[in-house]
Amino acid sequence: MLYRITFLSDEKDNFKRVFEADAYSTFLDLHKAILASCNYTDDQMTSFFMCNDHWEKGQEVTLTEMESSYEYDNLTMENTHLEDLLEDEGQKLVYVFDPMFERCFLGKLTKIITGETCDEVRCVEQVGKAPKQLKTEDFMAGINTPKKGNDDLGLDEEDFYGSGEYDIDELDPEGFGDLSFDDSTLF
Repeated sequence: MLYRITFLSDEKDNFKRVFEADAYSTFLDLHKAILASCNYTDDQMTSFFMCNDHWEKGQEVTLTEMESSYEYDNLTMENTHLEDLLEDEGQKLVYVFDPMFERCFLGKLTKIITGETCDEVRCVEQVGKAPKQLKTEDFMAGINTPKKGNDDLGLDEEDFYGSGEYDIDELDPEGFGDLSFDDSTLF
């Protein structure tokens, strides 16, 4: 059997990837095909989630074995075949490619073709440019990880490190020896 699986992005309107895979292909095979079609690196803890009709996540298929909840089995991409979890046309799944910010592609098993097979998972339709693999800032969460040097923050080296002048007399020779962590007034 051949599965046709379509992925869309909720971040980009014009993004679409359609894959064809043998039903016996693994989720790891599909994972690698998605990465290749988006020019993503393979250095994130990605996961697939099976979803109900309302996109609520169910069974997770992880890249590496992790502790699982009592509700679901611990499935890994390498050991789980598509046919193990994908059974019906229209079945929904989510591929989380940026676990830090829960960014994902929304997928659907769009067609099951009986009597056909293929050797590897292949991208048969590619529309639009993929979103960046990793989000580097989230102002709502207070996370900002600039990718470039201090110049991009509007700081020059003196602002960043303080004044270039150093006066040895300003330094307390005793250091912090008189501080005690037992002192409750510190906290």
